[in-house]
Amino acid sequence: MEKLIRIGIDTSKHVFQLHGVDTAEKPVLRKQFRRADMMMFFEKLSPTSVALEACGASHHLARLLTSYGHEVKLIAPQLVKPYVKRGKNDAADAEAICEAMSRPSMRFVPIKTPEQQAGLMLVGVRERLIQMRTQVANSIRGYAAEFGLIAAKGKCRIEQLLDRLATDRSIPALARTLFATQGKIFRQLEEEITETEAQLAQWHRADERARRLAEIPGVGLIGASLLTMKTPAPELFESGRQFAAWMGLTPKDHSTGGKTRTGKITRAGDEALRSVLVAGATALLRHVRVGRGKHATPWLLDLLKRKPPKLVAVALANKIARIAWKLMVSGERYKAYSVARRSGRETHCLA
Repeated sequence: MEKLIRIGIDTSKHVFQLHGVDTAEKPVLRKQFRRADMMMFFEKLSPTSVALEACGASHHLARLLTSYGHEVKLIAPQLVKPYVKRGKNDAADAEAICEAMSRPSMRFVPIKTPEQQAGLMLVGVRERLIQMRTQVANSIRGYAAEFGLIAAKGKCRIEQLLDRLATDRSIPALARTLFATQGKIFRQLEEEITETEAQLAQWHRADERARRLAEIPGVGLIGASLLTMKTPAPELFESGRQFAAWMGLTPKDHSTGGKTRTGKITRAGDEALRSVLVAGATALLRHVRVGRGKHATPWLLDLLKRKPPKLVAVALANKIARIAWKLMVSGERYKAYSVARRSGRETHCLA
């Protein structure tokens, strides 16, 4: 076999398709392996460059291949798609990954460590538990409404509703038993969420970067933790705007023929990170609009006069993302508007 300079791997649970090229860019490897056979192949192969699509399991595989001496690069799936030729299959995907890897302007995803993946798992488990709690609460409300019992909004009202359901003798005994089971599940989820949030707070306190990011108005513990976990290498972004664009907080560009046309935000990138920043910006705006916010900068107040609140919230989330990138790259701390204005450096404030 000719010397391989690049190998693209299309991954799945058990089957892996490889596409490799030599120094003349000629395909010399087109083969499908089972997992164990592929690892034996790479263990014996001389060090070369390997590319995979970034996904949950790709980071473990990348670390394993790196331990064999190979240079492993992860590529976002949306950046591979333009290189897929007509007729999508495993072989075409592997060839596209190999081709995308060779592009000088290609952007790669940093390989996460096991500790970073554990932190992301903690955030994911918390989000899933909250979804399950909401599902159980809605189920209790829905079934209770069938028996004429309506509760006020808010999860804090569920316990009161369960107490009413347990003592209302007009409800059949079978239904009361089922409501008690649902209540047990609801309380168990509450305890697990509390425990998970305590673990997340402990992780946050132990991370210096997360503590600095939490000082930004509208970020908070969850936002700071997500920013730290999901961007282990912020220096890969050339600017704060590129970082905000990566999260999908910048307008879509439909410009052509010298005419600039911008639309809604792209909503590309990580949905959880983007939604947390927009939610934090919305909470911050709620205080500013009623006159209680101490972060009512001239830029923000002027924008509120001209634009709808939801649009302003997205614009504020965009600015928060840029500030977060600057603090992560520089290692500095957040400066409030008044302090930054006196020092002549307003790049770290919501001005």
